[in-house]
Amino acid sequence: MKLITYQFRKEQRLGILYNDLIFDLQNSARRLKLKLPSTMKEFLEGETGTMKLAKKVFSEIKNGNIKSELKLKTVKLLSPVPNPTSMRDGYAFRQHVETARRNRGVPMIPEFDQYPVFYFTNHNAVFGEGIIEVEDDHLQQLDFELECAIVIGRKGKNIPAEKADNYIAGYMIMNDWSARVL
Repeated sequence: MKLITYQFRKEQRLGILYNDLIFDLQNSARRLKLKLPSTMKEFLEGETGTMKLAKKVFSEIKNGNIKSELKLKTVKLLSPVPNPTSMRDGYAFRQHVETARRNRGVPMIPEFDQYPVFYFTNHNAVFGEGIIEVEDDHLQQLDFELECAIVIGRKGKNIPAEKADNYIAGYMIMNDWSARVL
């Protein structure tokens, strides 16, 4: 199931993308007498309950019981999770850290694999498709990385690694830009 956030007639909506058609999640659920929110933020706040309902809706979509006339090319895609309340970025993958440390003549940190090393990043700098306006000097030494983002769909704190999968709502592609000159 591919959940998306899209703009249609100046309104931000939550949808399911299937076969190049967009099914508005709230409206599709309503047809099944189910109640789902219209935004990704509200959807994620609903945790596993909203996910279970969305899966029911998606099943009906795949079975052809819910129709959509809204084609992907007729809407503007936004970030799947616009305006996230918080964001972390993993420090680096193991091979990168190991190589960098070896190049500096220092051994690999044994604890690296035991703890998730991350930093808080700017959750207000999340954009969807389209042109992103930046200052000219921000383009000097521009570094960008294609990353896999993990979307958390349940509240939790100090989650043990063996239970982490239960908190994941989904995955998405993220382009991480860094202006190294700043």
